[in-house]
Amino acid sequence: MTHRLAAMRALVAADLQIFFRDRRSVILNLVTPLAIAGLFGMVFGGGGSAPAGRLAIAVVDQDGSAISRAVAAGLAAEKTLAVSSLDEPAARDLVLKGKVRAAVVLPPGFGEAAGRAFLRSTDRPRVAVLYDPSQAATLAMVQGLLTQHVFTAVTGELFSGDGGTRLIDESLASLDTQGTDAAVTADLRELLTRARSLNERNRSQGGAGTASGGGLSVPFEVGDEPVTSGSTPYNAYAHATAGMGVQFILMMGIEAGVGLLLLRRRGLWLRLKAAPLARGTLLTARVVSAALMSLVMLAVLYGGATLLLGVRVDGSLAGFLGIAVAFALTTAAFGLLIAALGGTPEATRGLAIFATLVMVLLGGGWVPSFLFPAWLQQASLALPTSWAIGGFEAMTWRGLGLAEALPTIGALLAFTTVFLVIAVWRFRWDVASR
Repeated sequence: MTHRLAAMRALVAADLQIFFRDRRSVILNLVTPLAIAGLFGMVFGGGGSAPAGRLAIAVVDQDGSAISRAVAAGLAAEKTLAVSSLDEPAARDLVLKGKVRAAVVLPPGFGEAAGRAFLRSTDRPRVAVLYDPSQAATLAMVQGLLTQHVFTAVTGELFSGDGGTRLIDESLASLDTQGTDAAVTADLRELLTRARSLNERNRSQGGAGTASGGGLSVPFEVGDEPVTSGSTPYNAYAHATAGMGVQFILMMGIEAGVGLLLLRRRGLWLRLKAAPLARGTLLTARVVSAALMSLVMLAVLYGGATLLLGVRVDGSLAGFLGIAVAFALTTAAFGLLIAALGGTPEATRGLAIFATLVMVLLGGGWVPSFLFPAWLQQASLALPTSWAIGGFEAMTWRGLGLAEALPTIGALLAFTTVFLVIAVWRFRWDVASR
């Protein structure tokens, strides 16, 4: 046993010496994920203290009525929107080029048609919303804000605008021709009569011509409260650090596996096989050395992210360390799996890099996984990258406890076990035996 441990320490020390000998490569491996994590985090909102960007939209007012002007003014007053007033060809061109996210087109006669539709529920005008299909999430938000401001503008015109009296009189005149139940007609007549009286009172008090004055509004206000268990708000750099850390550490695992293939090509494994060393000792040494290199990369990455990007472990430190160790072992087993299943080093590297990039993408390393379809979010749980990225996020900005880390640690150790079993089963000492 003592001989095996000494041999394993020697093999691990040799692997680490080889890894750290090329200082330029080590620096690039340590600095690159931190730099890219900073760029990704900045793109997705930074540390949470910067104000959110305003969505650029256009409003095309082809009506020019008091109602359409009030709708345009209401949209322009929204803090989340940057509104431009354009004609339809210019707005369509900007949406096509991706310069604005969407364009709201208020058609001719929109004001009167909307007022009549509000009172009679017939012949509703159609408002076109031109949108960039690559920014489909913007569509629902613009439609919701448009609905709010149209409702406010229409009721404002009816209750205090010059055109409101005429629209109410038209609705009163049409009641007898609608064939509605007499009791319902009487109630509608009383309602419209009181609305006309309110309109006249508002205009006599100086509200004439203001579509927004006296209008109904949304009966609540929304207070947004970000929910985290930690002491700091959401930090996009924490998500980016987790994603880039998982990606580049898996890349290191690929290089470790390809390195084994190169050693086998040179016949070194056959010479080691002839030495008084057990097969398990040799493979275990490779796993330990790769896991240690992974832990070094994680330590440097999160140390730099803490100092430069404000990333904090707001959750369980023990949980964070447990996930780090479990993922380091998964990476080491992944590298050994590559060596066991790979053919030539050149072909294996290309396929392994492709597989790793796909795993990182589907695991939510590049973009948050909530943007994925529901089925893909569930399918991604079959990937170690999804568990690792989610686990690091849970222990950093989410501020969750050790109990939340245990399932992630268990899942990563399960992946490690599966990778090792397959790797040991398929491992071959020489090329010819394949």
